[in-house]
Amino acid sequence: MKKNTFKYLLIYLICGISLFTACKKTTLTPEVTPPTPTTTVTGSREELTKDSIFLYSKELYYWNTSLPAFDVFKPRTYSSNESELFAITQFSVNPETGRPYEYSSSNPTSPKYSFFDYGTTGKTSALKADVNGTENDFGFSATYNTTSDLRVKYVYPNSPASQQGLTRGCRLTAINGRTSISYTSAANVNFVNDALFGTSPSVSLTFIDLTGAIKNVTITRATYTVNPILFTNVYTVGTKKVGYIVFNSFTNNASASINNAFSNFSTQGVTEVVVDLRYNGGGYVSTATQIINILSPVAQTGNIMFSTYYNSYLQNLTTTQRKASVLAHQPLLDDAGKLQTFTSGVNGKYATYADLDYSATSSDNIEKFAKSGSLNLSRVYFIVTGSTASASELTVNCLKPVMDVKLIGATTYGKPVGFFPIKIDKFDMYIPEFETKNQSGTGGYYSGLTVDKDAYDDLTRAWGDESETLLAFALLYARTGSFITTGSKSASLSAQSTTIPERLSAAELKIVSEQLDQNGFKGMIYKPHRIFK
Repeated sequence: MKKNTFKYLLIYLICGISLFTACKKTTLTPEVTPPTPTTTVTGSREELTKDSIFLYSKELYYWNTSLPAFDVFKPRTYSSNESELFAITQFSVNPETGRPYEYSSSNPTSPKYSFFDYGTTGKTSALKADVNGTENDFGFSATYNTTSDLRVKYVYPNSPASQQGLTRGCRLTAINGRTSISYTSAANVNFVNDALFGTSPSVSLTFIDLTGAIKNVTITRATYTVNPILFTNVYTVGTKKVGYIVFNSFTNNASASINNAFSNFSTQGVTEVVVDLRYNGGGYVSTATQIINILSPVAQTGNIMFSTYYNSYLQNLTTTQRKASVLAHQPLLDDAGKLQTFTSGVNGKYATYADLDYSATSSDNIEKFAKSGSLNLSRVYFIVTGSTASASELTVNCLKPVMDVKLIGATTYGKPVGFFPIKIDKFDMYIPEFETKNQSGTGGYYSGLTVDKDAYDDLTRAWGDESETLLAFALLYARTGSFITTGSKSASLSAQSTTIPERLSAAELKIVSEQLDQNGFKGMIYKPHRIFK
């Protein structure tokens, strides 16, 4: 089997493997010549690609031991790359649920975690913006507050939508002239999804803003820089100062902004912080560790933040296996996106992912706390929903053992695994390659992290509005030490109407979050910063 793996890999390389970087989608041409295969395998480019998808997965997939042999799986029998990937992800069963780890209740015909990124087209092309800092779209997202109430969730600053006056909380009443946009019809939901998150160059909206004004605008997609910090504020709660930050994605361009925001909290004497991750699907582990180190207690410096675990094959690679591994042809670039000359490495030319140590005890796979900034916090609140995933969950999970953490909202998405991209032909394949666990050894939250206070996302309020339900519960706990409300406080946390709106159920909310804004990234990208000389 190992000979077959190497054989197909070499043939595949002749088809045109190119360098990659987890931070940039720009591909580079290696200044090396791939080795010439000694065995000829017949097949079309499409067939050889299907072979490669399986063979890479057989070696790198976190649950690789669940996969059958190549000759049993027969990758060329699948009608598409996507159908093959889905089949690969359904072999590994979570004993706690009796379903595959990658089963998605909201979309049972697609993997929960794995996907292909084709760079510029298709559903997964959004790896571009949510994590890489630049985007070309309308610059906003929307979902249903009730079955008949479609609201704007967020708007990125300086985006086309922002320039047209769209803000969180605006109620959309017509899209491209169509007023039938309620959740009560699948056709309506499909129309909304295609119009707002499809490929159209522009969209016409009629909406009611938070002042009650009716507006008609046309938004044209354009390129802009993503600022994942949507809002910050400091509240005086009794004798306390409580900081609030809405952080929408763990992009790789936000380091300075993150430091500035939390430095401002420190300057104002903040002792508790509310981190709003309700729509944050994750991103770069490096950005997550930056925030964790800002929030963590100084006494944790030097202690384990989290450990990374790969499959048993990767953890126990021998020297011979490293040279035959598919990772030997995946270059490990430096921080500038350049090849690292490493003649003593496994391929004798440049550093590759096969030169890393994947054992559980390796320093490469143990992240330690290194407190930064001057915040000295007594408590951190995280606002979360079913859209809170991956690097967001990592942030929460790492802090739970070391300080007082409260979760408010709804059970998170459930993604304790992460990946680095594997280049295959003209696309990147993302499959779970590792799992993280905190210093207490806690991980495996495939069904999501549960909350201390269950409450609905209130889309009728602007960011920072103290009466917005999820923020209000955080401020209530900061004031009283409890989520229990008085009668008058309960009233302030709910609509004042005598008619109770028809809210979506938790299951419906999960489904609609998957149906709408399908380009929203949910993942945890790891880019090793190992320097080889």
